[in-house]
Amino acid sequence: MKVQGNGARRPEQVERALRTTPAHSLPEALAAAVRELFPGAGTARLLLADYNLRVLLPADPAKPGDRERESLKVHGSAAGRAFASLAPVLDSGPERMLYVPVTARGERLGVLAVALSGPSSEADHADLVELGPITGEALAVAWNHTDRYERARRHRRLSLAAELQWQLLPGQGCAGAEFSLAGHLEPAYAIGGDGYDWSTERDHLALAVVNGAGTGIQAALLTSLTLGALRNARRSGADLSEQVSLAGDTVYGRYGGKEFTETLVLRIELAGGLVSVIDAGSPRILRMRGSQVAPIELERQLPPGMFADTEYRPQHFRLRPGDRLVIISDGVFADDDADPFPVEKAVRRTRLLPAPEVPTSILAALVDHRHGRDLTDDAVVVCLDWKGSPAEAAP
Repeated sequence: MKVQGNGARRPEQVERALRTTPAHSLPEALAAAVRELFPGAGTARLLLADYNLRVLLPADPAKPGDRERESLKVHGSAAGRAFASLAPVLDSGPERMLYVPVTARGERLGVLAVALSGPSSEADHADLVELGPITGEALAVAWNHTDRYERARRHRRLSLAAELQWQLLPGQGCAGAEFSLAGHLEPAYAIGGDGYDWSTERDHLALAVVNGAGTGIQAALLTSLTLGALRNARRSGADLSEQVSLAGDTVYGRYGGKEFTETLVLRIELAGGLVSVIDAGSPRILRMRGSQVAPIELERQLPPGMFADTEYRPQHFRLRPGDRLVIISDGVFADDDADPFPVEKAVRRTRLLPAPEVPTSILAALVDHRHGRDLTDDAVVVCLDWKGSPAEAAP
């Protein structure tokens, strides 16, 4: 593959090469462009995060059987540090490696691992770091046109319910000037019932967390119906109350009150941080302000689908710059043991972590609390870090 320069900067040339390659050939096009444009670079490999966000898996293993051998753990590796911190890591070990986080609009997708086999300058490193978001944006576009990347990120087979559930979600992260947002589900390879959704708009952020009753395929289908109805109403211009009411009528029309979905729906105004929220079920909101963690007390309303023609009333509170909201489903806080999981303590311990690390940190603490036992109920954690609008930051 010959990269046509035309006087463009090297990152721009790589971007052009990725844009013109077939969706399934992106890793090879990336490696070829890096090899041609950066004389000090040897191999350039794309590593994708698995569904658990615990392992980085090669998108292009040298041989099919080498996949496990070539994988890297997120915790305890230089590549993992780059992925977790969203910052490049230069590993000056026996084989000099530069690890660059691959992101798309705030979502962590993986890491670009570049072997520095020859002399390289700070300018080379700076240009290679620019390839992280360029690769991420190209990967996000290519993802739905091929199964290659879905296959590559699977550490093991997904259950059918999990397949349905993950395809329903908007991603595992998102960021804007005013906020940073991340969500995660466990057990990642067998989830079915819990879900979340978000949408960024010019003037607001829409966010929902849903817990479909039951387990497995039935719960996944119920959650899919609820989130689909919420999206349909939202995209038709319905306000928050109408969104939840219409979703409830949709679920009731299908199940006649025998099934329902516990739902939390929020609208956050980007100018000023005013939050409008409808609490219609079990998901809870905790707010960390400074080092203090406390639940947001809301009026609990009927879960959508329990009764027909239910009306919903939004409540309101306001965010301050620096606030962190953590939304959890009942799989996190409900515990049959005599020793319940200390949710507020777990949230407080995330104070120094960036938003993308918070959901996995809390869920890992939950597994530790249960002495390593697999979760018996679906669990979702969504973290929103509120930076505030530029007007709020002004002196």
